[in-house]
Amino acid sequence: MIKGNGVDIVEIERFKKIIEEKPKFLKRFFTASENEFFEKKQMKAETISGNFAAKEAVSKAFGTGVRGFNLVDIEVLRDELGQPYVNLYNGAKAIAHQKGIETLMVSISHSNENAIAFVIAVGEA
Repeated sequence: MIKGNGVDIVEIERFKKIIEEKPKFLKRFFTASENEFFEKKQMKAETISGNFAAKEAVSKAFGTGVRGFNLVDIEVLRDELGQPYVNLYNGAKAIAHQKGIETLMVSISHSNENAIAFVIAVGEA
């Protein structure tokens, strides 16, 4: 059963500037595993902005926005085929449990200017 959905779109150029001007940004909003993934992808702003959009889309799928958890509590990685998936920690994990959300299906895409993510939260009836 669908428990919620969320979508977010961000400007890639904005993330290029943030990454250059505020190096602590990556450690504040992304896990160590996400930062390792970004390094493997040559720190491409479209990858980083796509992950950020996915985190925001998860918060919207929860129906809470970013309340009761930090964005670093949402981790977005890729499987061996490149499909994104979400791991939850701390407050985000507690909210998902409280709302009966068992799975978060995520899709990320980008153009030259924008990155977008769509999330569907799924759980038992």
